[in-house]
Amino acid sequence: MSKLLEAQSVSKTFGDFTALNNVSIAVEKGSIFGLLGPNGAGKTTLIRIINQITMPDTGKVFLDGEPLQRQHIQNIGYLPEERGLYKTMKVGEQALYLAQLKGLDKAEAKKRLLMWFERLEIGDWWNKKIQELSKGMAQKIQFVVTVLHEPKLLIFDEPFSGFDPINADIIKNEILRLREEGATVIFSTHRMESVEELCDHIALINKSNKILDGNLNAIKRQYKTNTFEVGMNTDNIPMLERLLSEKFTTSPADFKTLDNGLKLNIKLSESESANQLLSYLTSKGEVSHFVELIPSASDIFIQAVKNN
Repeated sequence: MSKLLEAQSVSKTFGDFTALNNVSIAVEKGSIFGLLGPNGAGKTTLIRIINQITMPDTGKVFLDGEPLQRQHIQNIGYLPEERGLYKTMKVGEQALYLAQLKGLDKAEAKKRLLMWFERLEIGDWWNKKIQELSKGMAQKIQFVVTVLHEPKLLIFDEPFSGFDPINADIIKNEILRLREEGATVIFSTHRMESVEELCDHIALINKSNKILDGNLNAIKRQYKTNTFEVGMNTDNIPMLERLLSEKFTTSPADFKTLDNGLKLNIKLSESESANQLLSYLTSKGEVSHFVELIPSASDIFIQAVKNN
């Protein structure tokens, strides 16, 4: 895959404070790229640089192979964490105005808006004022305005803020659909479950430095510890537990099963395989549960930040 956006060695300071320190990222076309980090890490500064709201002190940004320039803003859709709709304007009037700022003529903008309003079942909001809408309802309008001009790059900063679970799921599915239709997405959030569901690739920034970058599944393989959650049914739980603890590195496990058997986490050495463990376990009793413990995005986030 080719790169749609590339930031090369970007640094930014504000007085004595370093917001970004030599940060590089590459976002592949047609991917969802998770830009992660604790509060104050530098994510928003990088997003603002990509949107040309502020400029880097050093480093370069490229969009579709070209150095980022003012006209490229038409190719970017940005949903900021802090929303910016005019509360006293009517929904339809404001959406048309914002769409025209992105280069759409009024007729085309209205056609696309009506399609999106029908898709999200918000057609009866057209003549409502923004101040009459809930936070989640206003969020839907801003999402529509962000994607309406079909930009090459979409940047969503905490897109699910203010949504109930049903509407969050609707927006999540729309983001996935946009990706399937060719859009490229930078996705910034503190909701790690959303990272699991959406992101192909992640970069983690902490204290102005990039500390992790790569394909999410590859990073999970890097962080896994060859540990398995094991449940077994046996007539003599204490004896089996002692036998396993003598042969392997074990620790108590807590997971839900329909049985009241032995529950353990078993950590294997690099030379031992899952098949060898499973074969040994079946020789000692009935295996009711056998799952490799794969680190979640949240586990990786916490461990990487602590190690840094």
